[in-house]
Amino acid sequence: MGIVNCTPDSFSDGGRFLTAGEAVGECQRHLGAGARIIDIGGESTRPGADPVDADEECRRVVPVIRELRSHHPTAVISVDTTKIGVAGQALDAGADIVNDVSAAAENGMLELVADRGAAIVLMHRRGTPQTMQRDTHYDDAVAEVHCYLRERATAAIAAGIPSHRVWLDPGIGFGKDDDGNLALLAALPELVSAGHPVVVGPSRKSFIGRLTGAPVDGRLGGTLAALIPCIGLDHVAVRVHNPGPAVQFLAMARLISESAA
Repeated sequence: MGIVNCTPDSFSDGGRFLTAGEAVGECQRHLGAGARIIDIGGESTRPGADPVDADEECRRVVPVIRELRSHHPTAVISVDTTKIGVAGQALDAGADIVNDVSAAAENGMLELVADRGAAIVLMHRRGTPQTMQRDTHYDDAVAEVHCYLRERATAAIAAGIPSHRVWLDPGIGFGKDDDGNLALLAALPELVSAGHPVVVGPSRKSFIGRLTGAPVDGRLGGTLAALIPCIGLDHVAVRVHNPGPAVQFLAMARLISESAA
């Protein structure tokens, strides 16, 4: 899953893809590098980010989705949003997946996705971008996050979304401390065993910087290391800024693992 942020303030690539042409170009580079899903967002979800109204978010992402769909009719496109209004317009423009970091907190989001025959990514986070890093303590991060995601998956299925279209994301970096992030990554096989596709997004995140001392643009190695628990797992999408190295890393790691079996 290749990340394309059409935002001025995302923590890693904010301001790089502000026009539809720039953003579509990045989408096409991701597809050429082996990405199977393109995730397009118009509102930063980094800690401390300011909210964006629905009209502005639509202005940022809908033309990109529409143009990308026109050039790549078989591409799988995800819209990264928590707003029903944005999700609806994005699906109309050609998106296939709603990637909702609030786990469909807005009333009606699950029903919208069900009605459109789309898929949804339900992510765990604590609080909002303004508050989520104020309290990162859990008695058992893995148990609490997995329990929450199972509950949201049950709600999604009850709303009419088929189980295979309900994706779960543990929310690496969203209201967790470094130990929690590491524990959740290590527990990815357990989350996959719940029977839903899983999304994991450690790419360039601040916990890698804290643990390794690497700046944002120097965290590719740490990002790839964070993908180690995904090796050999089926139905897992890795959400990254650099799809090419991630595809190559996972392909080689799988071959080595299978050779040793």
